[in-house]
Amino acid sequence: MDRLTSMAVFVKAVDLGSFAAVADTLGLSGPMVGKHVHWLETRLGTRLLNRTTRRQSLTDFGRAYYERCKIVLAEAEAADALAADQLAEPRGKLRVAMPVHFGRRCVAPVLLRLAQRYPALELDLSFSDRFVDLAEGDYDIAIRTGDLEDKAGIVARRVARQPMIVCASPAYVETHGLPHDIDALGMHQAVLYRRSGRARPWLFPRDGQAPHAFMPANRVRMDDLDAIADAATLGAGIAWLPYWLVSDRIRAGALVHLLPEQPPFLYDAYALWLQTPHLPRKVRIAVDALAEALPGMMT
Repeated sequence: MDRLTSMAVFVKAVDLGSFAAVADTLGLSGPMVGKHVHWLETRLGTRLLNRTTRRQSLTDFGRAYYERCKIVLAEAEAADALAADQLAEPRGKLRVAMPVHFGRRCVAPVLLRLAQRYPALELDLSFSDRFVDLAEGDYDIAIRTGDLEDKAGIVARRVARQPMIVCASPAYVETHGLPHDIDALGMHQAVLYRRSGRARPWLFPRDGQAPHAFMPANRVRMDDLDAIADAATLGAGIAWLPYWLVSDRIRAGALVHLLPEQPPFLYDAYALWLQTPHLPRKVRIAVDALAEALPGMMT
C-alpha cells in the first residue's frame, strides 16, 4: 500500500472517530479502511488504535504518530502546491517600487512586456527615489541601485550593472577644453547629482584597490538625472551619468563622452524581496526577466 494514503486514512479515522465515517467520506469500503490502518500497524510493529465494537481510542504511540502524520501530510500538500505553482501562469497583483529614471526607462518596459505575455498578471508600479521598507508589506519587489545595507530577512539579486561615464556638451568642451585624465576634471565645473539631500562623489575603478572617489567643483546640484543630462547638454558643466541615459545624446553629438579610455565604474542595480519559504511565481518570473533583459540595455 501507499504509505501517504494509509497515513491520510489513519488521520481521517482519528478525526472522524470511526472507520464507517472514513469510508463514507473517502469513498472506501469499511474493510479497506481497516486494511490501511492494519498495514501501518504491521509496518511499525505496534498498535495505533484500540478498537471495540462501540468505540476507538488512540494508544500513546498512536497519538504521537497521529501528530507526525498530520505534519507529513501537510508538507506533502505544500510540495504539491509548489509544483503546481511552478507550472501555473503567474497571476495577481505584482507591486514593484523602483527609482524614477532607471525604473521608467529600464525596469518598467521589461515588466510591461511580462504583463503582455501573462494576461492574468497585474502591475502596480511606483516610481520614487526614496527607499521603501519591504517589511511594511506594500511591495513585492523593490529595485535599488548602489550599495545595499545588510538587512535580515531581505534577499537581493543583482539584475544590472550600469557603466557610469563623464560627459559634456561640445560647446562646453570647446570653451573649457578636453580633460585627459581624472586629475584634470578638477579644473572643471560639474553638474552634481544630489540624492536624499546629499551630493555624492564620482567613483572611478582602480585595479586591486577601492574605487577612487572624486568630488568635483560644482555650482549646480540636482536630484533628477534627466535634468542633469539636460543641463550638461546645454553646456552647464560636466556630468557623471549612466551610459544608458545619455547614449542617444552621445550618438547624436549632443554630448561628448569624456575620458573614453577610463574604465567606467559599474553602478549595481538590485531586485530585493522578503525572504520566504515559498517565493510566489509572479515574483520569481519578474526577477528572472529583469536579470535577463537589463544587462543588454546598459550599453
